[in-house]
Amino acid sequence: MPTPFDTEMMARALQLARSGRYRTRPNPAVGCVLVLNGEVIGEGATQPAGDNHGEIEALNAARTNGFDPRGATAYVTLEPCSHTGKTGPCSTALIEAGISRAVIALQDPNPAVGGSGIRALAQAGVQVELGLLETEAAAVNPGFLKRMRAGLPLVRVKLAASLDGRTAMASGESQWITGPAARADVQRWRGRSGAIVTGVDTVIADNPALTVRDPALDIPAQPLRVVLDSSLRTPADAEILHPPGDVLIVCRERTAAADALESAGAEVLVLPGAERVDLPALLALLGQREVNEVLVECGPRLAGAFLDQHLVDELVVYTAPTLLGSNARPLVDLPIDVMKDQRRLALNDVRRVGEDLRMVFTPAEEPA
Repeated sequence: MPTPFDTEMMARALQLARSGRYRTRPNPAVGCVLVLNGEVIGEGATQPAGDNHGEIEALNAARTNGFDPRGATAYVTLEPCSHTGKTGPCSTALIEAGISRAVIALQDPNPAVGGSGIRALAQAGVQVELGLLETEAAAVNPGFLKRMRAGLPLVRVKLAASLDGRTAMASGESQWITGPAARADVQRWRGRSGAIVTGVDTVIADNPALTVRDPALDIPAQPLRVVLDSSLRTPADAEILHPPGDVLIVCRERTAAADALESAGAEVLVLPGAERVDLPALLALLGQREVNEVLVECGPRLAGAFLDQHLVDELVVYTAPTLLGSNARPLVDLPIDVMKDQRRLALNDVRRVGEDLRMVFTPAEEPA
């Protein structure tokens, strides 16, 4: 039975894990706290891919602080790995350090781990307790967990709208509806994403760079920028093709324009579809490329396509205190003719960001 002290230590480990959400992809962000005789002797968070995991950081910190971790309790937000990748297995490091107890929030669904780290600890005589603050731990790495379980990234669609639910003027003009605080807030969603997806119409209308520009996020690399461009209309001098970061342009068939786009530094990939790029195939491809979270920043048509195909895990809507009028473009292009076909959403979070409101929704369960 966990004690209030156990809960406090796991909460600290979760705080450490959250601090790494912008720098660990494609690995999960993990926090670890080592406690000996009621005293924290070391703590750590997972570093960028290829560097130390949270458990190793905590062990190193304990030794640097002059403590021997033998007999300590390790509070870890995700099951310690048991395989060798770019780093060695954390479960082995904890065993060799001589810890006596491991309190683990969440079992790792990674098939390369899948309980083997827990078994290794138990077989070595370590007392293992699983499930403390499990829900909170799952919320730290939702994209990683989905990719491990389903082979697909988490899809988050971001939209900015006026109070009357409009995202652009009829001409396509959309800069700017929301204020600078909301636009700065979007940088954090970009920073935690492995890929940012947009449509060619947005590229042509707004000429965005879609990069992470907030140095405080300390990301190890820019997210992959993905342009859905069925017939390769992306201008070869588009801002999105400029460094930093890689660009993937996805089309239904290769045309003569592909050579110029590749010369500009983009990767051009053919994903056939009936009328548009095959979105489920795109998400499967991004999952294979170890993308945990996808941020879709687009216009109403592409947003509607993701929603219509039930591919959205989360919808982030910034609402500005302004009116664009009935001629402006709607939030999403999702033709619905009768009330029974409406798409219900569950509101998970709402907060003020500058002069705007930010609301986070998930698709509601369909009625039985």
